[in-house]
Amino acid sequence: MTPSSNSETPESNSNLNPVLPENSEQNSPSPISNLDDVSQDINLSTELEENQENQLSSEAEIPKPQFYIPVGKNRNDEDDEIPDQAEMGFFDHFEELRQRIIYSLIAVFIAIISCFAFVNPIVQLLQRPAGAIKFIQLAPGEYFFVSLKVAGYSGLVVATPFILYQITMFVLPGLTRKERRLLVPTLLGSSVLFLLGLAFAYVALIPAALNFFISYGADVVEQFFSIEKYFEFVLVLLFCTGIAFQIPVIQAILGGLKIVSSAQMLSAWRYVILGGAVLGAVLTPSTDPLTQSLLAGAILGLYFGGIGIVKLIENSFQ
Repeated sequence: MTPSSNSETPESNSNLNPVLPENSEQNSPSPISNLDDVSQDINLSTELEENQENQLSSEAEIPKPQFYIPVGKNRNDEDDEIPDQAEMGFFDHFEELRQRIIYSLIAVFIAIISCFAFVNPIVQLLQRPAGAIKFIQLAPGEYFFVSLKVAGYSGLVVATPFILYQITMFVLPGLTRKERRLLVPTLLGSSVLFLLGLAFAYVALIPAALNFFISYGADVVEQFFSIEKYFEFVLVLLFCTGIAFQIPVIQAILGGLKIVSSAQMLSAWRYVILGGAVLGAVLTPSTDPLTQSLLAGAILGLYFGGIGIVKLIENSFQ
């Protein structure tokens, strides 16, 4: 009886402990892997939230425009754009340039003929700064050639607005919007300053130079002026002064295009004083120091006035 009971013991034990399959450990999910998946999901969600917060903060930092701008365009880009126009080839541009030069020459010719018809009143007007000085003709036909010179210079001044118009119409298609806004004030300012230069030379420079030369030799020589030399002196001084009065226009162009700032112009005042003295000596046909000093002073005044204009332009851009 005893052996039989001992023999049944292993079978009963085997029934109590069932055998597990070999792949049971591989098929059952591991708790550690589940924790890793959960942590990855949490990290992805936090990264998405951080990206959304960064986008919102970047959009909040962008300043809102004070005026409407079409989407995809910047105001500075629009200012630098050339308006849409029909494109022209090289020979078309050359033909247009030739026509406008011909129109300008015709206008100058008509103006010279018109001024030659009234040359005597113009000559008398230019003789007034000399006062009681008598003019003589040293060679046959001298006054005739003087009349041609006076009519030529006067006709060029009269035809200048038409010439500027032709230049404007030729260069206008190639200008950007910003450059077009600067064009009209530049042309008007240039014309006004040139006329002011002529007036300044007629009222101040020519009388000052003549008084210096007349008083210098009054006790030694009797004053008789060659009409050709006198008008050569007067006409050159008039036009050189008109050109010198273009300094603010050049400054306004440089400032409007943001090539040179008003602070940079002001910092170069030492060189400007030296350059004004040299320019006054070069542009003045006479050698007297009074005329040179007057013209140099006018150049310096125009330069510092041009700095003020550039400052106003900079403030308008801001």
